[in-house]
Amino acid sequence: MPDFVVAIPARYASTRLPGKPLALIAGEPMVLHVARRALQAGAREVWVATDDARIAAAVSGLEGIHVAMTDPAHASGTDRLAECARQAGWSDEVIVVNLQGDEPFAPAAGIQAVAATLASSGAPMSTLATQVEDAPTLFDPNVVKLVRNVHGDAMYFSRAPIAWHRDAFARSRDSLPPGQWLRHIGIYGYRAGFLQQFAAMPPGNLEQVEALEQLRVLEAGHRIAVALSPAPFPPGIDTPEDLQRADARMRGGQ
Repeated sequence: MPDFVVAIPARYASTRLPGKPLALIAGEPMVLHVARRALQAGAREVWVATDDARIAAAVSGLEGIHVAMTDPAHASGTDRLAECARQAGWSDEVIVVNLQGDEPFAPAAGIQAVAATLASSGAPMSTLATQVEDAPTLFDPNVVKLVRNVHGDAMYFSRAPIAWHRDAFARSRDSLPPGQWLRHIGIYGYRAGFLQQFAAMPPGNLEQVEALEQLRVLEAGHRIAVALSPAPFPPGIDTPEDLQRADARMRGGQ
């Protein structure tokens, strides 16, 4: 495993679930569960990049966790992590894993895989994917899909089903035809220097159309290496219903 750090963007405001990082799962704030996952993965350092003192206080008692108080006006998690990297003083070559603050079940193997993929591929950015198992998931615009080239680099990310099976989907959209469709997992790896470069790029046209920030990188001509997750990576928590399921799962010891 290469040496890596984990940064967790944790913004207090959330459209669908206000105060999400502090939402309780099995009696503890969600951000605390996420930080523990990062520690279990073997990160050299774990930082929570937040805009709210309540979130900072929630992780203050966990050994090995650092907090970066960042500008509440940041437009994205990438901007927040870029400021975190500057506060932490990481050199340009440090591998930074961006673990979202709503991923309390992120597997250690997945966190490690995104760091290892960045190191082995030579790409400035990496991420993970997993196979789509059913048609409703493929056609759900809230689930981001992607396609890769033969080298394992992302060709495109979309909320639409890609690739579009012309003949099979003309007949029916109720089941998946033979083939492999990939669901994007929203965890990223970058070199710290590229993280600064990414945050400084102007938003791209494709990014604005799809509302997917990673398309900024592809449209600017940079590679994103994509590995298949070596372990199940449950979707993050976005709604009160998701939170209820997460609480039940955590209390069940999963």
